[in-house]
Formats: sequence, C-alpha cells, structure tokens
Amino acid sequence: MANHQDILNYTEESIRSLDWREHIRMRPGMYIGKLGDGSSPDDGIYVLLKETVDNSIDEFMMGFGKNIELTVGEHTVTVRDYGRGIPLGKVYECVAQINTGGKYDTEAFQKSIGLNGVGSKAVNALSKYYRVQSIRDGKTKIQEFEYGNLIKDHKVRKTDEANGTIISFTPDEEIFKNYHFLTEYIENQVWNYVYLNAGLSIHFNKKRYYSRNGLMDLLARKTDPETMRYPIIHFKGNDLEIAFTHGNQYGEEYYSFVNGQFTSQGGTHLLAFREALVKTIREFYKKDFDAADIRSSIIAAISVRIQEPVFESQTKTKLGSQHMSPGGPTVRNYVIDFIKHELDNFLHKNQTQAEALLKRIQQSERERKEIAGIKKLANQRAKKANLHNKKLRDCRVHYTDIKNEKRFNSTLFITEGDSASGSITKARDVETQAVFSLRGKPLNSFGLSKKIVYQNEEFNLLQHALNIENDINDLRYNNVVIATDADVDGMHIRLLLMTFFLQFFPDLVKNGHVYILETPLFRIRNKKETLYCYTPEEKRAAIEKLGKQAEITRFKGLGEISPQEFGQFIGEDIRLRPLVLDENTSIPKVLSYYMGKNTPQRQTFIIQNLQIEKNIIEELQEG
Repeated sequence: MANHQDILNYTEESIRSLDWREHIRMRPGMYIGKLGDGSSPDDGIYVLLKETVDNSIDEFMMGFGKNIELTVGEHTVTVRDYGRGIPLGKVYECVAQINTGGKYDTEAFQKSIGLNGVGSKAVNALSKYYRVQSIRDGKTKIQEFEYGNLIKDHKVRKTDEANGTIISFTPDEEIFKNYHFLTEYIENQVWNYVYLNAGLSIHFNKKRYYSRNGLMDLLARKTDPETMRYPIIHFKGNDLEIAFTHGNQYGEEYYSFVNGQFTSQGGTHLLAFREALVKTIREFYKKDFDAADIRSSIIAAISVRIQEPVFESQTKTKLGSQHMSPGGPTVRNYVIDFIKHELDNFLHKNQTQAEALLKRIQQSERERKEIAGIKKLANQRAKKANLHNKKLRDCRVHYTDIKNEKRFNSTLFITEGDSASGSITKARDVETQAVFSLRGKPLNSFGLSKKIVYQNEEFNLLQHALNIENDINDLRYNNVVIATDADVDGMHIRLLLMTFFLQFFPDLVKNGHVYILETPLFRIRNKKETLYCYTPEEKRAAIEKLGKQAEITRFKGLGEISPQEFGQFIGEDIRLRPLVLDENTSIPKVLSYYMGKNTPQRQTFIIQNLQIEKNIIEELQEG
C-alpha cells in the first residue's frame, strides 16, 4: 500500500507511457488470457500458436494457399503457409508495430479472424525468439527478434521458394513457466481448422489433416456412432453451417465458431441456434415441448462468417456482434430464418429421422419429470448442508467472473480425508483455489441414471460446489482437479470420480476442465538443498546430485506433506495431468471396460498392470 509521502509526491514524473512490448509483457492476460504451462487447452502457448496460424487461415480464405505446414518441437513452433506473403516493405510493421495490418482493409479481408492488428505482435513480444520470413515473387525478407526487439534485419534477397510466410517462435519461459506442448490439444485445433475450411490441408508434424464434409466430419469424429439416435443433420449456406444430432449422454454439447475461431463460450450465434432449434421443433410437431427436453443430449456444431466481428475479449472466446455485417441483418434473425427454413424442410422430407428425434425428446421429457421431485429435495438438502458443514472451502475468484483475468486460474481441488484437505486448505491461494472434501470413497456410478446424482449426498454436494446442477455453462471453476493419494485407495477414488464426470458431465472432460494433481513421491535433501521427485528417474538423478548420504523421504499420502511444502506443489510449479479424450475414445466403451463386468479382456488388463505396479513398487523400495 502506498504511504502518505508517495501520495504527496504524485507529479508529472509519476505518469509514464509504456512501450507496446512493455505493455504486452507486463499485462499478457489482456492479450492472450491465462498463461499456464500447457496443461490446459486455453493456456497461452496455444493462443500464440493459434494467432500465428490464424493469419495463414485468412490467406486461404481469400483464395491463396491450400497448404499450411505446422511444426511443433519441444519449445519452438514454425508455421509455413503458401499465401501471398507479407509485403516486403511492411514486414516489421506487421509483426512489431501495434494496430498495424492488412485486415483493416475490408476488401482484402472480408471475414477474417483477427481484425485489430494485435495477435502477431503479442506473439512477438511474448517470445524469447521470433523469426519472420516473407516470400513474394522471387524475393524474400527475413527479420529476427528477441522479446519483441529487432535483433537482425536481413536484406531483401532473391529466392526460388514459393510465395508465402514462415513464422518461427519460442515462447518466453520466464512468462510461460515450465511449459510444454500437448499434441492432443494442437491436433484438436488443427482438426477444427480443416473442418471449417473445406479443401485446406494442414501438415502437422508431417501428418496431413483434411476434411471434405466440414462440420459433419467434426461431429462424426466427436460422437460415438453407436449412441447417435439418428444420422447427423447437416446444412450449409453462404455464411452459416450447422450440423447436429442427439445421443444418449447427459447435457448439451456445442462446438461454435466465428470466422474459423472456436468460440468456447458461445455468444450471439449460439444463443440464436439454441432458440431457433426450439422454435422450429415446436412448430413442426405442433407441441409446446420444454426447451430443455428438446436440447437435452444434443451434439451440435455451428459456424458463422461475419464482417467485422466483435468479441467480448481479445482472446475471442465469445461473440458479441449483433449484426452479420454493418447495417446488415441481425445474427439472431439470420440464424433463426436459416434454421427454420432448412430444418422444417428436412423433417418433412425425412420421416424416419423426424420420428427418431421425437422419441429422443419424449424420452428426455420422461426423465426430467422422473427426477423433478428428487431434484427439488436434493437442492434443499444441498443448501442446508452448505450452511452447516465445511465440505467446500471456496475461493474469491470464479470462472464465471467474466471480467476478471484471474478467472482462468480458478481451481477446485477434490480430495478425500481431513489431513489431505487440511494441508491443501492451508497451502492454497484463497483468491483462486478452492477445496472440496470427500467423505470416504464415492459411489461407483457406472450404469446408473442421473437421479443418483441428486439422491447421493456426496455427488449432489459436489455438483452444487461446481455450480453445474442446472447448466454446465455455469461452471464455477475453470480447473477441476482430482487430488488423491498415490496408492491403491487413492487410485480407486480417482477412478470413481472420473467415472462420475464421464457418466454425467462428459462436457467437463471434453472441454479440458478435469485434471489429476501430480505430487512428488520423494523428498531428497541434504544440508544445502532439497529436491522433490515425481518419478523413480528423478529420484535417482537427485541422489546422484546430492550424494548417497542424502535423506530420503517417501510420501505415501497427501496428508504427510506439510502445508509449507504443499504450497510449492500447487503454486506456480503445479503439475497437472489433463484428462484427455482423443477422437477415437468412446466414453460408454471406456466406462464399460474399466467399471463394468469382469470380462476376460479386463481381467488380463488388470493382471498385466498389477505386475507393472509391482515392478514400480519394487524399484521404489530399492532406493
């Protein structure tokens, strides 16, 4: 807090203007959202990658360059497109002069992703090393930067290379601490790009990604065909593409895009789609269905192209535009009119699918009425429990605090036992970290209906703590972290919690919100230094460094780690292992395999992994 003398000394010298690089580096969250270490799909290193690829996508959208090459190493990203290339005399301005770019000319970039000339500059400023090369008509220009500062300006020279732009960058590890790129997250981004740009090929680390059928391919990849209630319905217009089906999962699952940008928080276009679907179906079946019954278990994708889109933040996760173009129709009316015309015609012409859709809606209606009374009583119990117990130790900043840049750091640790939850509670950051304490092992929810979530006290209180009892979009914490002991009981609790989320709230997993907390297995120390080891390999390296006489402590449970030490493991250097589902994962099959009956295949798997676990334990004991 400023003292009295500082306040009195407030003069002209107190006012300073920051250079664009300084501002981006001092307030990176304003430009790229959360920082993170790469464990979450919305971490900053993926935003840097996206901002770079977006420029290449814009070239493709304007009709230049059908191939993009993306190479991601351990710490460096290289993007090569075959578009027109940056004008050679304006390379510096496009990557190092704020609010400068070709996208202000709406004739050149009618419906581009980035419009404010910030993206490439943010990548440059937040990179330890940044290299840009433009190739145009037999000539090339290269510039190299460090932390946004030009360090080498190459002269224009002749070349035989094809037109285009090559960008390489290495994120600054001082800003993105202990970062690592997860292939699964990048692959998902790449798939989204090709789904939204028919005819585009992206070669990611030499593997080709291509889509012929757009959003229909996206849903086919995201949905288990065995759970689809009817074949995917797909409509495509000039500036709007929609695909949807219904499955057997709980909740609503949406993939929404604006000008090729994945809008994870939706916006005006997704609101219009949800409204249009309800209106059209009510009118077609001539019945006033509850909106929740119509949309329950839907899996849908919507992509819209808008001139000069307005987003609610620089990270472009939510569309705020009210109009398709300046002076043009509203987004709401455009989407509603399109769906009403296309879907009504489709249902009249496809009776089999119309009947399947009706049956799915009627099933949702029955299920909702069945649990309505149970849900009311459960909500009353949850409110009463929250007043009288300490299961949830909440934090101050939540994921729903849209204007707070710390929202992305909001975390709920789910743990079991008083000692473990006590250590985390004492060590946590009360601003952004909350703790939920389980009482014993959770119920195995495999194969149970959703009414068990309300009937079981632990599950009911957990969903209330997460704030997802009514809508998954009301999620209170961006990171949901399962924190259990690294022993057999801890692993079992972890599996039961994963089953709960996959069974009833799969969108939490699919959208990258669920993690496993990794804590050290060993503490190795001598009089001068203490090292924490997460694997037997790290343990051996620590002993070699500190000497054979070093003190070795094996942590068997979270409760054995002191709050002081725990603060290091849930602070800046926190290690989170994301629960990732790839495109080939079928949730029903995964749950059946791990939590179902003891099939011969499952027995073989358990026997094999028990032997692996035994080998690991023996190796740990040898040290």
